[in-house]
Amino acid sequence: MTSVDIALLLVRVVLGGTMIVHGWNHGWGPGGIDGTTRWFAGIGLRPARVHAWASTLVEIAAGVAILLGALTPLAAAGVVGVMAVAGVVAHRSNGFFVFRDGYEYVLFIAVSAVAVAIAGPGRLSVDAALGLRLAGVVGGLVAAVGLLGAAALLAASWRPVPVVATAEDG
Repeated sequence: MTSVDIALLLVRVVLGGTMIVHGWNHGWGPGGIDGTTRWFAGIGLRPARVHAWASTLVEIAAGVAILLGALTPLAAAGVVGVMAVAGVVAHRSNGFFVFRDGYEYVLFIAVSAVAVAIAGPGRLSVDAALGLRLAGVVGGLVAAVGLLGAAALLAASWRPVPVVATAEDG
């Protein structure tokens, strides 16, 4: 075991754990799946309940797989897909910074997932235990497939809600 293996484990634990908690919050957090459904409807995802459940389950499953280092590039593709959708529908129009609800956070999560897919999960992973060598350029390309999934989902299901000007907007 090398320092790189330990570093990859740390990144996988935080990245995977973050995705698990994020997905869990969508399904069973304060607003539950009903709150996530209302939010998704409000940002134009149709049918909102299907997307609420899909987001919940993909985030949890991809998070578990990243954490364990299991089928790492496919798990990274799941992370990239949900973060790309979130970036486009909820954060892009707010600019870069997360404190303005910008895309900084989702960009960092997605790029971290691609980096892990390229580097590989390290020796302390299910992939290594099973002898799976899914990394390098191929791992990165598999992870990037999440962008294609996000684009297809957006084309088929996203209908942006028009912004209504208020008296305060001038």
